[in-house]
Parts: sequence; C-alpha cells; structure tokens
Amino acid sequence: MHYVIRFTSCVRLSCFILFFSLSQFLFSQTIVLQNAHSHNDYKQKHPLTDALTNGFTSIEADVFLIRGKLIISHHYPIFKKCKTLEELYLKPLYDSIIKHTGTVYLNYKQPVILLVEFKQNANKGYAALKTLLEKYKTVLTHFENGVVTNAAVTIVITGHKPDDELKKEQNRFAFIDDDLLNMNKGKAAVVYQMASTKYSNVLKWLGEGAISIEQKQKLEELVNDAHRSGKKVRLWASPENTAVWEELLNCGVDLINTDELEKLKRFLIQGHKK
Repeated sequence: MHYVIRFTSCVRLSCFILFFSLSQFLFSQTIVLQNAHSHNDYKQKHPLTDALTNGFTSIEADVFLIRGKLIISHHYPIFKKCKTLEELYLKPLYDSIIKHTGTVYLNYKQPVILLVEFKQNANKGYAALKTLLEKYKTVLTHFENGVVTNAAVTIVITGHKPDDELKKEQNRFAFIDDDLLNMNKGKAAVVYQMASTKYSNVLKWLGEGAISIEQKQKLEELVNDAHRSGKKVRLWASPENTAVWEELLNCGVDLINTDELEKLKRFLIQGHKK
C-alpha cells in the first residue's frame, strides 16, 4: 500500500512539474508586439490576461475615484460592483514581474505601458494614484531630478490630466499622454511619454482606396514632431481594419489602438508591408 501511495504521489508531482515547465516554456515563447495597444482592456473577457497572452505592450484602463479607491469602469458605476485598478492591473502586473525576475514578459526588456484614463477630477484622482503607486514603485518607470529611468511598467495618465501637478514634481512614478495636435515642446518627454488624438481629428480615410497625399503628410508630420520630443504616438477610435493599420504603421504610428486583440496580433505577426 505504501508503494502505491508513493507511486501515485510521484506521478502527481511529475505531472505538476511537467505542466509548470510547459506553461513557463509557452509564456517564454510569447511573441511580444511593440505596436499593440489594448483599448479599454477591462472590457475584454479576461482583462489584462488576454492582453498579455497576446503579447500586447500597452494596456488601457478607465478609472473613477470613489470613496478613496480608483475603480475601473467606463461610466460611473452606480449599481454594479467594479474592481479596482490595483486588483485588476497593478497587483497582477507586479506578480508577473516578480515571477519573471524584473520584466512583464520573460523575453522582453522594455517597459509595458499602463495607460490610466481619469474619467473625472484629475487632481484628486492623481493624489490617490500617487499613494497607490508607492506600493509598486520598485517596478515602475520613474522621474527623479531631471532623469527618466525605465522599469518594467510605465504609467501614463490620459483623459482628465493633472499636467500642472506633474510638471512641478521632481520625483514621481507617472507620466502624461500629450495632445498630438497641440504638443508640448522642448524636454517634454520627462512629463509626456505619449501623444494621442482621435483618429478622425487627423484622418478621414476609412481604409478603402488610397489615402490622400495630404492626409498622409499631415500624419507623418505629427508623428515626426512627437518622435523628436521622445513620445510614442497613438490614434484612438481608429477603424478596425488591416488597411488602416498598415498605413498607420507605415507613417510611423507607434501604438495601434484596438478592441480586437487576436485580429491585431495576427496582422502584426504576419508582418505589415514596408
């Protein structure tokens, strides 16, 4: 009987080790997509998990400050119970970073962006966010005494933005999403790590036929200006089709905004035309 019990235990242990090793191998083989942004990621079937499984490097979450907590929701949650930014994103990201000894992905050393959109009062929201980020500061890109030091996750604030507050701070763990059509110049990258605008503010082309030379030149000029200031470019509410994605990448747009994670993954892995 003792031999049977030991044999069964060994089989179970071997199966567990095999499963753990296989899962680690598969995760280490994740194809990381530097141009992929998960728009309103919390609406996915498995928030954060789906984005990481598909190799996304930029993830967006909308928040409301409610009774001192940053609650994830697109609209003010009157009746339904919603999870917090910490529960859904910061803690799981931190756990992944510890597991992979310093990075979100085993095979990717650059920061993953967590785009936090304040849906209302930016200053109060930022005050709550600062307190929260102190708990996770060891894994966050930070600004200190004029220098930006990259880490596993870069926090970028969009929506209602506390620009004036961040500009005054000499030590912080958050940055701002600039307005692509009215960008801050100079050494703006120490505050603004990204520049965004609505797709239709720049392009009217929906992916059918050829894009006009004028629209393409306008986008390329905006992208070049942003890159000179050290900012990544994102156009939100862009059409979910590969022709548009192709043109955005060819014009130098850094992050493709999508709700269709697997579709964008397939497109990026297959490789867009040069």
